Amino acid sequence: MSSNFLRNVWVVVVKEVIDALRDRRTLLRLLIPAVLMGPLLLMALSGFIASLEERAERREVMVKGIEHAPTLRNYLERQTYTIKAAPADYEARLSASTLLEPVLVIGPEFEKALAEGEHPRVELVSDSTNQRAAAGLRGVQRLLGGFNRERVSLTLALRGVSSELLQPVDVDERDLASLQARATRITTIIPMFIIMAVLYGALTAALDSTSGERERGSLEPLLMNPVQHMALVIGKWCAVALLGMAVALLASMSFIPAQWLIKSDSMQAMFQFGMPEVIAFCLLQLPLAAGLGALLMAVAIRSKTFKEAQASSGLVIMMVSLAPMVTMLNPGGDAPWYLWVPGLAQNTLMMLVLKGESLTIAQVLPGILVNAALLVGCLVFVARSMRLAVAR
Repeated sequence: MSSNFLRNVWVVVVKEVIDALRDRRTLLRLLIPAVLMGPLLLMALSGFIASLEERAERREVMVKGIEHAPTLRNYLERQTYTIKAAPADYEARLSASTLLEPVLVIGPEFEKALAEGEHPRVELVSDSTNQRAAAGLRGVQRLLGGFNRERVSLTLALRGVSSELLQPVDVDERDLASLQARATRITTIIPMFIIMAVLYGALTAALDSTSGERERGSLEPLLMNPVQHMALVIGKWCAVALLGMAVALLASMSFIPAQWLIKSDSMQAMFQFGMPEVIAFCLLQLPLAAGLGALLMAVAIRSKTFKEAQASSGLVIMMVSLAPMVTMLNPGGDAPWYLWVPGLAQNTLMMLVLKGESLTIAQVLPGILVNAALLVGCLVFVARSMRLAVAR
């Protein structure tokens, strides 16, 4: 490339970036969701987990009819649990999500049936739409399971039978996942927000520099200047990709202070996100920002108005935003073809970074090749569309 061509590209890049930064209202609407939404969701999730941990530490169980089961009361108190009486309208309050704990209901025949060797029935009442109450079910179920095992052991001991006969096999569990890999159950939301930050960062600039200028009547006069059309296209694309990466960088950086505000101690211990992850994420987003920026420009260049371009880009937004969900819906693990799909490839690679795994050239190269092909094809299409606009 000649120095004159590169100088023209640089002039266009500076002009487009300045134009984008002048629209402060649009920038605020773009930056606030992209930078704050992920950390706010992370903090809300940590608050929910912290509330569950706090309730587990309180060791409380809500019971209706505990006076019918002194044996069970004795067991619960020996487990250092505090028994709380359930309100009379517990069913209505569970359905309305104003009662946040499941209720154990004990019938009047419990103690009699237990003494006669029968199987007394208890009812564990919750509401699956009441998430906090439903989350407490497992703890109460473990308590009842412990009570059952104790009663069986006592019965067998009275008859001279060892309770170890009920469990002939000892099971040891071993989790192969590292602490960092187990933390991805929580950090899985981060790659999706970074990808959306790239998309929305590039979207406004791509639409404004093509259909926006056409609508304002400034595109045709710009094309009449003695500047190569490809230089104009590359300059506009560089500005679009640069803004997309800038928003992605801000979104990535926002998770560093966000982890300091996590309320759950266990979640804070697992959540490790620092500058190495930020740098890796930004490098992985470079091909996506390049390809998506060119694609959005190609979609918008054929639109006559800004609103029409927004509607046309809706399909791109939907496809990119839904791509990371493929990994959630596929229980068979990551498939090799994931690395060839823009958006999905970056999500897969970022998840590997969060797990602490090293990336190979074979994993990164498909995403680079696909986005490079998308970049070249779309930029050629945009330059051709601009030449046609001048010819008219």
